[in-house]
Amino acid sequence: MYQYNEFDSAFLAERNRQFRAQVERRIDGSLTEDEFRPLRLMNGLYLQLHAYMLRVAIPYGTLSSDQMDTLAVLAEKWDKGYGHFTTRQNIQYNWPKLKDVPDMLDELAKVNMHAIQTSGNTIRNVTADHFSGAAADEVADPRPIAELIRQWSTDHPEFQALPRKFKIAVSGAINNDRAVIKAHDIGIYIVENDAGELGYQIVVGGGLGRTPMIGKVLKDFVTQEDLLSYLEATVSVWNLLGRRDNKYKARIKITVHEHGIEEIQRRVEERFALIRPTFQGFDVKLLEEIKEHFASPAFRSASTDAYEAAYNADPLFRSWVDTNLAAHKQDDYAIVTISLKKHGATPGDASAAQMRVMADIARNYAHNELRISHEQNVILPHVHKSDLPDIYAALKEADLHTANIGLISDIIACPGMDYCALATARSIPVAEQIAERFDELKIEHDIGHVQIKISGCINACGHHHVGHIGILGLDRAGVENYQITLGGDATNTAAVGQRVGPGFAYDEIVPAIERIIEGYLEMRESADETFIETYRRVGLDAFKGYIYPEARANAA
Repeated sequence: MYQYNEFDSAFLAERNRQFRAQVERRIDGSLTEDEFRPLRLMNGLYLQLHAYMLRVAIPYGTLSSDQMDTLAVLAEKWDKGYGHFTTRQNIQYNWPKLKDVPDMLDELAKVNMHAIQTSGNTIRNVTADHFSGAAADEVADPRPIAELIRQWSTDHPEFQALPRKFKIAVSGAINNDRAVIKAHDIGIYIVENDAGELGYQIVVGGGLGRTPMIGKVLKDFVTQEDLLSYLEATVSVWNLLGRRDNKYKARIKITVHEHGIEEIQRRVEERFALIRPTFQGFDVKLLEEIKEHFASPAFRSASTDAYEAAYNADPLFRSWVDTNLAAHKQDDYAIVTISLKKHGATPGDASAAQMRVMADIARNYAHNELRISHEQNVILPHVHKSDLPDIYAALKEADLHTANIGLISDIIACPGMDYCALATARSIPVAEQIAERFDELKIEHDIGHVQIKISGCINACGHHHVGHIGILGLDRAGVENYQITLGGDATNTAAVGQRVGPGFAYDEIVPAIERIIEGYLEMRESADETFIETYRRVGLDAFKGYIYPEARANAA
């Protein structure tokens, strides 16, 4: 795990000192809200529907136990006792007082954390596969490169006033994308060429929002030495071409669409050839030093007899293991996903007490590492199977033992109109009601893998466009109306879902989802055929009769 050096610490201390002075000037009236706005956004502070909101960066989703403990301190001391983990692998505090924010940032700095560039028209928090360094299917751990990109992009003088926000994600598993690479402004896959050399495939122009687009391959192979200069060339080209007359058309996806991928490739290559000979951003020694911070922990050997006995004896433990664990690169280890989606709870929320429990579990059983997923769950990346019964017992005591990863109640949802000033409809209550309904029906495991994603406005922070079932909440003449899309995909076979037809009122949306699932269960060819496989086989029209039963009745 990356540890700040003297430069990092000094830089952060100075940024926090500056922001403390800016907050004091806002409070005493020396700065107006319009003057203060760009300053607070540079430090991750939003003004939301009811209060300020502080968004804390968790670069590439990696946390230590001490860092998680500090997040608990912030929740308990300066908020309402909880935090909200987001689809950008960050954490948000929804109720801080402005006067307390500098103290919160100073507390974060003690454990190498900050809120820089979690907002504003700049390069945002770099995200990565939440199984990085542990997954059996990755080519290489993407976190060292993600950290290098974080250092390159932080306070980059050319990229602090971009046409719009800019998001970069990195994955080491091109055939099993867990980082939603193709829905980012720039997505990076670690790949291997025919000579066995590691490099990077660059995808550009992905994004969701009001104009969802799947990214296109900009270059098949960029060497390690050229990655930063190639990224610099790409962002520079967009910085010049990007629209500033209309914020809704300012993202790089629109630039790629308007100019065409071939023209963008030509311009990037031209810019790359110009800056590459004198580029100062890449340092082989620095990258090697960064890689040392991400070395695998000292894996241990131990008997798994107790684990196997518990698995065979306890059906609840067995269900949790079967649902919440993923394959680790070490056969006697597992990757554990802790669900923050208890049925009826707010997706992504964790109390201060729960944060401390997760920190202690990681400290005692998981080599002191945790990860945050874009799916708003917490991961223990390195767990020896012999420790799983003890971990499950500790999670159960903290009410963190829900066995639903990848199931219908493992819903991604933005804060919606409960918190966000941009939202036009509620997201959280819809997610809660869907989860509760299918828990009542006791068919979640029979349904199997299906991803529901909910957004409370067109900005799509809930990733609804790439959900197997996507739900978008809108305002229709002062009334909440929910549109449904089907067939979205956030993986390496990324796709934008198709809108099914007219939307549904707030009290109609859960029954509509229930009818969709009824249709799936009736149309699937076997229990092994997943929802997305059935959808791709039968198509949208086959579901419409279930979604709109009155139309089916009229047709009959």
